[in-house]
Amino acid sequence: MQRIGYIIRSYPRLSQTFIVNEILALEQLGVQLHLFPITNPHEPIVQTQVASVRAPIDYLEQARGRGPAALRRDHLALLRAAPQRYAQARAYVAWRADLDQGYATATRAECFDQAVYMAALLRREAQVGRPISHLHAHFAHDPTLIALLVQQLTGISFSFTAHARDLVQIPPHSLNERIDRATVMLTCSATNLDYVGQVVPTRLRSKVRLIHHGVNLHGFTPRWEYPVLSVDEQSAPSVPRIVSVGRLVEKKGFPDLIRACAELKRAGLPFHCAIYGEGPLEGELRRLIGTLGLVDDVTLPGACSQQELIPELRRADLFALASFVTDDGDRDGVPNVLVEAMACGLPVVSTTVAGIPELVRSGVNGLLVPPRDVAALAGALAELLRDPERRAMMAQTARRTVVEHFDLQAAARQIAALFARSPATA
Repeated sequence: MQRIGYIIRSYPRLSQTFIVNEILALEQLGVQLHLFPITNPHEPIVQTQVASVRAPIDYLEQARGRGPAALRRDHLALLRAAPQRYAQARAYVAWRADLDQGYATATRAECFDQAVYMAALLRREAQVGRPISHLHAHFAHDPTLIALLVQQLTGISFSFTAHARDLVQIPPHSLNERIDRATVMLTCSATNLDYVGQVVPTRLRSKVRLIHHGVNLHGFTPRWEYPVLSVDEQSAPSVPRIVSVGRLVEKKGFPDLIRACAELKRAGLPFHCAIYGEGPLEGELRRLIGTLGLVDDVTLPGACSQQELIPELRRADLFALASFVTDDGDRDGVPNVLVEAMACGLPVVSTTVAGIPELVRSGVNGLLVPPRDVAALAGALAELLRDPERRAMMAQTARRTVVEHFDLQAAARQIAALFARSPATA
């Protein structure tokens, strides 16, 4: 049976649960995987479903982590085994200084060392009867560069998924080269396809496929299918709950959401807003909450696992995310937290950024406002807070949208079919 090597930037990442879910869905379809994350983030919270992943894991950071002597042995072994391939790949890295341009978290030299190390791991797997026939990289920057270098060193084919910043912040000529060498490039939003249409030559566009990230419809179920409120909660006075989730980073727009909450409070609307996540802006957000007098109204409970988050989504009345494109171009694609919230039957208030309008139809399953427009964001939140009947209708439509267009199993079947058509060598 075909075995697929997955190259991932960092694993397991709490903010990249969609990758874990994709891996599990592929394994459930019988696809055999071997994971090659570049780094282990050693985060304190790990999604519970990570324990269900059967694929073996080899971290590519060990290329240099074992020391220079071990790395030299890998280089020499590969030089002896495939001298022409090794010489061509080494020359490619030496002469292509442009590979260090744009968005990257490692130098081209580091990527080459990791590719050499991975080539050694692939040889080991083949020797023990577990050959890997194809590679798939998540993110178009470092992971895909490593996949391309491994292809140069070994001839193994590769594909990759481009998401958001990694797609638009690498030089177009690098993107085109990676698409040209790959069997297929997947992407998660039609907005990304529009970008591809602007920078990718016509001859390569047929190699680009749109597959939305799916959600586990059995795990993310709406509260009308799963009673979660205790007797005390059912008898307590009802204060509408707003929930938001994400890394506490600039592109998520949490300061805008907090300022919008201040406007809700000034308007006399009862609510409570919980923003789940952790990140570098936590201190700034806490100070803003205090400055605006929202300590009792807006809370930052911290990061949590999906298992902990799902009951909070089911208890909520609406979901908010104020995403925008930062000055350096960082952005979301179709935020998975929006898909998860809608799967739980939540109407959402968000912004007209990137792929969000592909998921949220304003006035149908949620409301969309321009990015960085605090007044419009507050107005949309107030509109739904004041109208529980409209929230209920949007909730039903939100769930239906996800069922019809963002089913994890359907996405996994499409990906598995593409892998099955990939050649073993390129």
